[in-house]
Amino acid sequence: MRIAYETAAAPGRPHNEDFVVAGPDWVAVLDGATAPAGVASGCVHDVPWLVARLGGALAHRLATGPREGLPDLVAAAIRDTMAAHGNTCDLTSPDSPSSTMAVLRRRGDVLDHLVLCDSPIVLRHTGGAVTVVDDDRLDHLPGGRPYGRELVRGLRNRPGGFWVASVVPEAAYEARAGSVPLADVSGALLATDGVTRLVEAYGWTWERLVAVAGSDGPGRLIAEVRAAELEHGAPYPTAKVHDDATAAWVTW
Repeated sequence: MRIAYETAAAPGRPHNEDFVVAGPDWVAVLDGATAPAGVASGCVHDVPWLVARLGGALAHRLATGPREGLPDLVAAAIRDTMAAHGNTCDLTSPDSPSSTMAVLRRRGDVLDHLVLCDSPIVLRHTGGAVTVVDDDRLDHLPGGRPYGRELVRGLRNRPGGFWVASVVPEAAYEARAGSVPLADVSGALLATDGVTRLVEAYGWTWERLVAVAGSDGPGRLIAEVRAAELEHGAPYPTAKVHDDATAAWVTW
């Protein structure tokens, strides 16, 4: 696998809450989230700590369990991360820091993929068509956006709600996971919503997103999203104008 990636904190933000990690036959992208201001998360760590621990644990599991199913590896990474702060933090809190996960792995002549929450994987097929592997349950909570805090906390990692990597290892088995023949795919893009807002808010298509990643690299996508943010502002009223942005482009 040939993997190119770029990640950048939102302008003016001192820390990047996205995380990307790669190995010879796999890559993973994470987008961390913390409790809103004024809400006690029960955790003494910040989001960069969480995504680094989760990403590091997942990297270890992917490297040492190359034949295991991706949901099993993600569940194990969540458990490993919980063990790293179970003595200092309240892991029963529904507001504990969390993260999305997008994982792509080559396994012989098969490509395995897993998406947990809103960091999609876009597959470019050999014929030119694209398939978006996404988990958009966060976009379809009752009542529509903007969501109230109590609604979100009541539906996080709950049936009928949405699932994230946090303190519930079983969330891994709710991810959108599958496999495709490697011969059917010529490239793949993993991205956080700081990049996919180009499609979701700024008028791009998935085809254009993949084409630019393939021709100019993932860094160009981040440059394009920064330009769009400055021109058009936040994608919806309660959103940030800028967000951390990460993209990984994979070929073989």
